[in-house]
Amino acid sequence: MPRGTKKEKKESFMQAVVSLMFSQVLIKLLGLVYTLYLTNKEGFGDTGNAIYLGAYQIYAMLLTLSSIGVPNAIAKLVAERTALGDHKGAHRIFKIAFATFSVIGLVGTLLLFLGADVIANVWLQIPESKYTLVALSPAVFFVSTASVIRGYFNGRSSMKVTARSQSLEQVFKTVFTIMIVELIFTMTSGNTVWMAAGANIATTLSIFLSFMYLFTYYKRQGRQIGREIKKSVNYRYQNVKTIVKNILHVSIPMSLSSIMSSFNKNIDSFTVVRNLKTFMSEADAKAQYGILSGKVDTLTSLPLAINIAFATALVPAISAARMKGDQETITKRTSFSLLASMLIGLPCTAGMLIFAGPILNLLFPNATNGTTILQISSLTIIFTILDQTINGTLQGIGKIMIPATSLGFGMLTKLIVNLILVPIPAFGANGAAIGSVACHMVAFTIAFNVLRKNVKLNLTFKKFVLKPLMATIIMSVCSYFIYIVLKGIIIERLATIIAMIVAVVIYGLSILALRILNKEDIYMIPYGQKIYKILEKLGIYREAKHAK
Repeated sequence: MPRGTKKEKKESFMQAVVSLMFSQVLIKLLGLVYTLYLTNKEGFGDTGNAIYLGAYQIYAMLLTLSSIGVPNAIAKLVAERTALGDHKGAHRIFKIAFATFSVIGLVGTLLLFLGADVIANVWLQIPESKYTLVALSPAVFFVSTASVIRGYFNGRSSMKVTARSQSLEQVFKTVFTIMIVELIFTMTSGNTVWMAAGANIATTLSIFLSFMYLFTYYKRQGRQIGREIKKSVNYRYQNVKTIVKNILHVSIPMSLSSIMSSFNKNIDSFTVVRNLKTFMSEADAKAQYGILSGKVDTLTSLPLAINIAFATALVPAISAARMKGDQETITKRTSFSLLASMLIGLPCTAGMLIFAGPILNLLFPNATNGTTILQISSLTIIFTILDQTINGTLQGIGKIMIPATSLGFGMLTKLIVNLILVPIPAFGANGAAIGSVACHMVAFTIAFNVLRKNVKLNLTFKKFVLKPLMATIIMSVCSYFIYIVLKGIIIERLATIIAMIVAVVIYGLSILALRILNKEDIYMIPYGQKIYKILEKLGIYREAKHAK
């Protein structure tokens, strides 16, 4: 092997999931760090979050138009060609996609930069967000191009590249956010507007550095990719127009679900402040929106970081299996991923519902408001997590319009609920949280029904719903009892931490005691055979028939 060239390692499905899972957990934890820092920072708080995140949601919407569906779309197309041995065709798809989305990303950057004033004053009705929009504008271009590189390596079963680049991006974002905001705080005596703009400058810088890592990695893999291209079989030439058409044919429907998700967030940014101002002051309205878009969205999205790994890994894995006509693999991986999503989503939903107040008090001691909003919003977690996994499978089997369609109906539901409930003083911002729950319930119901009609699932009601629910109830009762007892003995924050640690332990033991996972499920996990042997020695599993 030539010096300086590292061989790219192919990963199994679960290795890819675990790699992405650790990356996403790290990303969300670091995201929580800088959210805690900003929310508790003197002069920032919920009002600063409204300025910072109001602009960020507009940026995210433009991002979906230019790149969000791209990694999965490119991964799907590349996986299909490499499954047939056509590495030359896969690389040609990558090159043309890179050029195409460079142009699209540049257009997105210019739209955000030139339209910042109109967006801030007319759309958001938060004039202070103009500078945060300008600060974010270059990021659209770099995310668009980086997403193509990530999709290419995902399709080549090398998802560690995506995991590392995303982790690096978040590390830089956390460090730069704290450094830049602290500097601006000192220079401006705590000017909220400029601190919010500085936080988004940190985002742009971190995205640029992540892009540079990906581009450098691609260049280092050049020789290996070249050797694979020479050994290609089943190459089918397609002109540039045809390839661009194919890329857009796949990426646009995949992006639509992300666009809908972004619009879903922007429904709050467009409706909450303006409707709350009908019965409260503008400052209070912005603070309520800051709670919803800052603290609550951050906390309810944490569990999604764990599960998104399944959705990301499923697209190329299912696409490749479909090209080979391997229905058994589709059934096995989809069923296991759905069960894992249920086991992740239920306890997170219950934990955030029960411990909403203590969690806010623990994490945001200088801004503890929002308990009811968080409790209501926690109900979105289970539906969103399951929807993530279902959408990954649907995109893999070619049903690429279903995720967008189902979320579109959900978004319409949310818009109606927001417009009805938010202007009512008895509901206020809680109405927006109720709208989000209704949105994700509708989206999940539609997508799950389509999945059942197209993929055979090896899941019984007892295994998929009843046993995970029992484990969650056991965990909830025990952890809350521990919290109540300890609260009268030690400080509340320490009691919250201990109760949550106990919850994790009890939930894990409950999964084992109820034998929710069978032998085949455990074997799907990395080092599953070794884990199963340990469980056999402990007497938890004796024969596969007991695990049914």
